[in-house]
Parts: sequence; structure tokens; C-alpha cells
Amino acid sequence: MWERLEHKLQRYAVAGLTSTLVAGQVLFYVAERMGSIDLDRCTFIPQRALTGEWWRFMTFLFIPPQTNIVFAAFAWYIFYLMGNALEGHWGALRYNLFLLIGTVLTLAAALLVPGLPATNVFIGGSVFLAFAFLYPDFEFLILFILPVKVKWLALLTWIGYGFKFLAGPWPTRIFVLASVGNFLIFFGRDILWMMKSGRRRMAATARDISKKKAAFHRCAICGITDLSHPTMDFRYCPECGGLGYCRSHLGTHQHVNKKD
Repeated sequence: MWERLEHKLQRYAVAGLTSTLVAGQVLFYVAERMGSIDLDRCTFIPQRALTGEWWRFMTFLFIPPQTNIVFAAFAWYIFYLMGNALEGHWGALRYNLFLLIGTVLTLAAALLVPGLPATNVFIGGSVFLAFAFLYPDFEFLILFILPVKVKWLALLTWIGYGFKFLAGPWPTRIFVLASVGNFLIFFGRDILWMMKSGRRRMAATARDISKKKAAFHRCAICGITDLSHPTMDFRYCPECGGLGYCRSHLGTHQHVNKKD
């Protein structure tokens, strides 16, 4: 499927889309601090977007982090790093489609939940989850000191999403689905394959363990084994066709011909 899409749509792909988004957010951040722009007129509010303010369908992607310049710069750097890594892994077209699907799902969720404006935070979150799936052992330095692999941060994110989906009201559930929809579209088949492969590995491991735990010696009379009685001595009787007996029954058993 991807090959056919790439053949047809490759010429429309926008390379370096992450840089465009980061540059737009930086521009909006500076303009807002200078009083040249009102961010409230840029957020996606369905009622206003559908009544003439069409630019809201796009400008919400450029709403910058509402924090001080240090944390905003750190957020832009992380998004730039992860977005470029995804584009390098997939190519420009697939990365464009990933962001486009996330954007459409976010807009759709906002249209279904009146009164709640769309935010680009969920789109950034989907980029983070995709990056963590592809590069699980990449390490972030928390507070520039503590190294933490991104897969553990992604696990916390999934737990948070799961809690919101199970315990939150239906508008929250819609936004959770929208925030992970593009991830599931791109990685759903891989996840199913990993789950099936994991079950096969677990079954094989269980079989190996059961084989390892199988008794090597077993008394033909009382049934005790070297596992149930580790200190017991076992011997095999040639007159019984090689049957094994514990020390207690070795000299008292009646000979049995296994051919009978």
C-alpha cells in the first residue's frame, strides 16, 4: 500500500516539515510576546472556524508551548529531533501522512466535542509515541542529569492515556482516541505481529521449562521422583526391563517383565 501511495503522491511530499512547524511556533511565540498577534484568534474553535475564520484549521498547529523561553526551546528541540528521526526512517511522504492523519483526527475530535478547542499537543504526543516505538532505547537526560530510556517514558504516557480513556468522560475519550489514532494506523499491524510472536515465544518457553522440570528418575512402585525427593537414590532393575525403583522398593519389588 505504501509503495503505491509513494509512487502516486511522492511529488507532493513536503520535506523538512518538522522544521516548518517549529519555525512557525517560534514565530508565533515571538509575535505573541511582542503583542503583534493574539493566539486566541489562532486556536481551532469549531464554531468560529465554520463561520468564516477558516485559518483556524491550520494556525492551531503553530500555537507555541505556553511556558518560558527555556522550556519552550527544549520542547522545540525534542520535537525537531523526533520529527526528523521519523522522516529519516519513513521518508517525507509517510511522515507527512502521519502528521496529516493526526491533524485530521484532532480536528474531527474538536468538531465532535463542542466547546473544546483543538490543540497540537496531541499531535506532538503521537510523534513522541512513534519515536519511542521505533527507537525504544534512545535515552533522554531528565533535568540534564538522569538518563532514562524513551520506552519507559512512553509506557508512562500509555498508562496516562489508558487511565483517561477508562475513567474520563466521553469528550476525553474522543481526544485520547484522536491522539493515538495515527499511531495505531501506522503501527497496529506491527503490534499485532509482536503480540502473536510474543505468545509463541511464551509457549515455547513454557514447553522448555516443562521439559526441564520433567522428572529424570521415577519409582515404578510409589511414584516418587528425583524432583519430589531430591535426596532419594534411584536404581534400575535389568530383570524388570529397566524399570526404576527408589531405595525403599529396590530390594522388595516383584520383578516385572515389561514385554508382558
